[in-house]
Amino acid sequence: MDDHSGKSPDHLTINVTHRDDPVFEVTEADAFASVRKYPNIVVRGPLFGLAEQRRGDRPRWRLMGELDTGFPQMVRDELNSHLWFKARDETEDRAERRSLLAAVARLETEKTDEVSACGVRYRVVRADEFARIGDGRLEPPRATDPDDDGWDLDATEPCRTDGFVVDHAAAVGLSEGIGRAGLLQLSYTADRFPADVRADSHRALTTHPGVVLLPTTFRVVERKEMSWSMVTGQHSTPQGARRALVDHLTRPFPELPDLPGMPEVPAWMKVDEKEAAVNERAAKKFMARRRANELIVRGKRFEVVRVERMMRIGPDGPEKSRPSDVDQYGPSQIHPLMDEHGNITYGT
Repeated sequence: MDDHSGKSPDHLTINVTHRDDPVFEVTEADAFASVRKYPNIVVRGPLFGLAEQRRGDRPRWRLMGELDTGFPQMVRDELNSHLWFKARDETEDRAERRSLLAAVARLETEKTDEVSACGVRYRVVRADEFARIGDGRLEPPRATDPDDDGWDLDATEPCRTDGFVVDHAAAVGLSEGIGRAGLLQLSYTADRFPADVRADSHRALTTHPGVVLLPTTFRVVERKEMSWSMVTGQHSTPQGARRALVDHLTRPFPELPDLPGMPEVPAWMKVDEKEAAVNERAAKKFMARRRANELIVRGKRFEVVRVERMMRIGPDGPEKSRPSDVDQYGPSQIHPLMDEHGNITYGT
């Protein structure tokens, strides 16, 4: 890294700017009002995804797809497939194919979070998911959050994370700058986290002292007496989460018969016709209410909530997985062997 006297390194720089336009002003005012109303945060845990750094990008990285996976090994497998198909379909150059397949071979046998191929660095990156809370309520979508319309439950959502440039020194508004500064010392301290998780989290404050906020996402949660449980995955817009709630209510698992000699079908997989009718009516009323973010049906309270993700940044970019991050399985070969000519060998 170049040494510029009097200038902080990029991973320590929060560059606050002001834009003289009405949309910026309204968005900033909305952000400050929301933080006052929902001043505290609750951390759910880590999410993992992929980033790449091409020649000339340093120190910036670019995210590849969503960052929504709960286990780093699943992302390593995703990278394995990305590179394998790139070797098969996107090059005829033997040297490039050798480079790609060498990275694939590492991912098949090593629990590595970074490989390089054809001059590109690929990294498994980590972020913490959190929501803001005030007076016992999680923050709902803000009026200025990007949104869409319609109730097509099969609609394809835009991905605001794919292609996002991780640049700690990029100019941001005052509200985001203050928000990032307030997150710099955030770490896992609650007793519900194991000791090694807390230790790794504390260590990251030193190894990766910077913080970048990723594009906001939205989820549907069910509010319990003392907690919340997730009902849907993350969505790029509040309306995407609303559609997911309607889908959850109106597309239950089909009823399955109990067959002789087979285990009894669990009750939660069976559809009760009366319950389905109640859900259908509730969903129709919910859709009739424009931009609704809460629904109570059969005593259950569903809420559309705003979810943020923070990524810690060090001198060499985004944080990788931590030793205490859990995997369900290890690396393995997931595609047939391929040689530098593109010939594929199936079987043993």
